[in-house]
Amino acid sequence: MRLAVVLFSLTLFLAANAASPSGADYIRAHGAQGVNLWRLASRERARENSKLTSENHHTTPGLVVQDSSTAGFVAHTEEPNEFPDQWFTQPVDHFSRSSDTFQQRYWINTRHYTPGSGGPVIVLDGGETSGEDRIPFLDTGIVEILARATGGVGVVLEHRYYGKSIPVSDLSTDNLRWLNNDQAAADSAHFMKNVTFPGIDEDLTAPNTPWIYYGGSYAGARAAHVKVLYPDIVYGSIASSGVTHASLSNWEYYDIIRNAADPTCIAHIERTMTIVDALIQLPYIKRYVKSLFGLQDLAHDDDFVSILEAPLGYWQAKVWDPAVGSTKFDEFCAFLDKPRFGNDSIMSLLPFGDEDRLDHHAAGKIDLSILNYADYIKENYVSKCDTSMEDCFGTYDDSKFLDTGLDQEWRLWQFQVCTEWGYFFTAPPDPAHPKIVSRLMTLDYASKICKQAYPAGKHFTVPPMPNVTAVNALGDFGIAADRLAIIDGEVDPWRPCTPHSSYAADREDTILRPFKLIPDAVHHYDEYGFKNISEEPEEIRKIHGEMIVFVMEWLKDFQPPSSR
Repeated sequence: MRLAVVLFSLTLFLAANAASPSGADYIRAHGAQGVNLWRLASRERARENSKLTSENHHTTPGLVVQDSSTAGFVAHTEEPNEFPDQWFTQPVDHFSRSSDTFQQRYWINTRHYTPGSGGPVIVLDGGETSGEDRIPFLDTGIVEILARATGGVGVVLEHRYYGKSIPVSDLSTDNLRWLNNDQAAADSAHFMKNVTFPGIDEDLTAPNTPWIYYGGSYAGARAAHVKVLYPDIVYGSIASSGVTHASLSNWEYYDIIRNAADPTCIAHIERTMTIVDALIQLPYIKRYVKSLFGLQDLAHDDDFVSILEAPLGYWQAKVWDPAVGSTKFDEFCAFLDKPRFGNDSIMSLLPFGDEDRLDHHAAGKIDLSILNYADYIKENYVSKCDTSMEDCFGTYDDSKFLDTGLDQEWRLWQFQVCTEWGYFFTAPPDPAHPKIVSRLMTLDYASKICKQAYPAGKHFTVPPMPNVTAVNALGDFGIAADRLAIIDGEVDPWRPCTPHSSYAADREDTILRPFKLIPDAVHHYDEYGFKNISEEPEEIRKIHGEMIVFVMEWLKDFQPPSSR
């Protein structure tokens, strides 16, 4: 596929996603309600794609690639795609005698490699999304930065089942049984030991070539895991925001946001949730409260309050690079604090509950921030629904979650959550603990999608609760090894699941075992980068410099097995 087509596709994608986080972000934060939001976002993208395609059809010939069926068009000169798809054959099941295989996709950057230099290879794990989403890191991000510094080959490796690396014909429970930690780690090991790179005649396989494995978030945990599981193959690993601790309830995710975000905004959210929780307990007032948010026709109270937590996911979408980062969380906070009556901005400065901030409604006197919260939900979520509220936001109809087609991408990470990772988003277990989500966000509600979406198959049954021991047995908070770097963000909502968690022991930061916390950073901030790193913000430039230093020091000690 030529570059112009890639750019056109990217334009369509960005336009369709400008108003909402990705489907993966919805699923990560919302379980069954996330599937609903994923569907709404998918429909919106489809509408935008259709609109943009119609507007650009025959009007922008430079975006059309000529082939035998387009004789009427003149193709413009186009640059070749620097990172075309590459394919590697993997066993579907590494731990059986089955001969079934699938094609795993990857991409390579050889800009800086000198033939005969012997590596290294910098490989980035694609994690729980299409590997195409990681190609920017091959071009300007951490892979390019380390490949340029070391004269190495850069690689992005797509995770099994994601993108186009699909080993099955549908996403039924039985067909998902090979989507687990052990199989994915074995994919990585098999790839590093056997891959032959196009255009490179020499053997760069591990362990005779030093491979540096990088991952962010879930892929960050995998980077740590493959170093522990395959120490003779993986020379070094960098786990960025690596969630090496799996847990059933992940209430701490929201607590990080509560403590890190603007205090005025958090006060609005806390008080809104407290008042909503109280009012929906009153039968004579419940429907009116829901009507403020446009959700009076939603039958179940927990479905109602689960939509109210949706904007909190925007915090994770913050990125230091404004070209890819989201400002949605800050916009949400500004919306909560805006004046409602003319230009009287003084009201926004008054304390919550001040008489001059109250508006009279059937439910009583309601603070303007609650009304603003209601308006935000109506404008940004309810307005996207073109059927019924129950169809769009209800989660109690099991039939909504049984489609196993390959287009139902939400089934992938959700299956991993339900089988091994957990991370169900709930209210704090202590009722007295301050909270920015409803107390109705219970473990039962958050996990019910596992029973709904994955009925028992002939060969596999999803456990009643995820087997988080399968993850934590690999090192948990204390995971450590020589040439395993741990890098986290100070205000990352996933920090409580990383080795920088407040539950974990502190460590020394050394060249052999780097342990670094990026100030004011959210999620895997070191993964992003500029072509000229001197133009990056100070803290990002600093961490990239430190990463170059410790990787270069690691490589000084490399000896192939034959010479040890």
